[in-house]
Amino acid sequence: MATDTQLDTWEVFMQAKAGANFIHQGSVHASDGKMALQNARDTYTRRSEGTSIWVVPTTAIVASDPADADMLYDPANDKIYRLPTFYTMPEGAKQI
Repeated sequence: MATDTQLDTWEVFMQAKAGANFIHQGSVHASDGKMALQNARDTYTRRSEGTSIWVVPTTAIVASDPADADMLYDPANDKIYRLPTFYTMPEGAKQI
């Protein structure tokens, strides 16, 4: 029986510019966070793109099951205040 000799997997998220969203770039293998940051930098920032990098152990990510989408998102349908049409624009407002 073969044993797994890979290091831990880390998910890499990068921010293109200050204030922008972090976008998933891919994965790297590393033994710890410091090594994961170095590997992410070497792999995903070859042309100096990005201002910040997040690395997260893949095992720390918790995701919903797509089969549960109806249960997770259905309750939002009755909350009309979440839609912008619920609010009225004040007269004279320019940047709302």
